[in-house]
Amino acid sequence: MKIVVTSVLVPDQEKALQFYTNVLGFIKKNDVPAGGARWLTVVSPEAPDGVELLLEPLGFDFAVTWQKELYSRGIPLTSFGVDDVDAEYKRLKDLGVEFRGEPKQYDNFRYAVFDDTCGNLIQFGKTV
Repeated sequence: MKIVVTSVLVPDQEKALQFYTNVLGFIKKNDVPAGGARWLTVVSPEAPDGVELLLEPLGFDFAVTWQKELYSRGIPLTSFGVDDVDAEYKRLKDLGVEFRGEPKQYDNFRYAVFDDTCGNLIQFGKTV
């Protein structure tokens, strides 16, 4: 078994698509109508046939509550891997991305947490 698709909850799929592609650097993989929303996925340019990230519309009240609770408690919704935490932090900071502080080290894991402009905190990191 392997992970094929995972998701982040977003209130506005188009806004999320712009952030995840133009700022984070993912590329759009699928964009298919699905009811009143879209099956909208992005992938890493380093692995275009790899795991897809679904920009999942917030369609239920409980999902809105869950997203707000995670955010208010400072809990990242998901985590991405990078080759160089400090370089990625600087790149994104220069693009105006808001972080929850500077990169941190926990044991052998270096990481940073940012706001994805869609109501989520996202962590990226690397084992060092």
